[in-house]
Amino acid sequence: MDTRLFSFMGGDAGVWKTLRMETLVGSPIPLMPRLDVVSGPVNEGPRGTGWLLRGITSNERYVHRGEKEDLLSKQPRLGRPEATCAALIPIRKNAAWWGLTQDERRKIFAEQSDHIRIGMRYLPAIARRLHHCRDLGEGEPFDFLTWFEYAPSDEEAFDDLLVELRTSPEWKYVDREIDLRLIRG
Repeated sequence: MDTRLFSFMGGDAGVWKTLRMETLVGSPIPLMPRLDVVSGPVNEGPRGTGWLLRGITSNERYVHRGEKEDLLSKQPRLGRPEATCAALIPIRKNAAWWGLTQDERRKIFAEQSDHIRIGMRYLPAIARRLHHCRDLGEGEPFDFLTWFEYAPSDEEAFDDLLVELRTSPEWKYVDREIDLRLIRG
């Protein structure tokens, strides 16, 4: 099984119960009562699936060696028993972002927006896994799917993290973003 490929299925069944969904920019996806996250390929979900989003984990991009080592040393694992809250945040960036070179994107991501430093401040309370959708082809509706898990006591910190990231220069390139909040059970 390809453990780098993950499928997120919104529907009538799944481990995660939907608490709320907000479309911040762009078109929405249908609000579904549950979400299941499946490791490996899924071509279509079970009956009652309203949508299927796919992404693949990849090498860390836009980070230097020291930053990567810091992230790895502080990043908690997913599936911790106390992390019963989750968020799925699908994002698509605009053509202007993808028209930039790798080093230009790195400058905006790391130096102007301080994305890495901001995220590091919220570790180890918040675990995350980034999924790249563009690597799967042009038919995917999003560029990234970010999966976060955290304890209920860390929800305010998670909200603070999102405020900081969404007010950074990087976010002017986002043309579609949905914030889906979930609870295990």
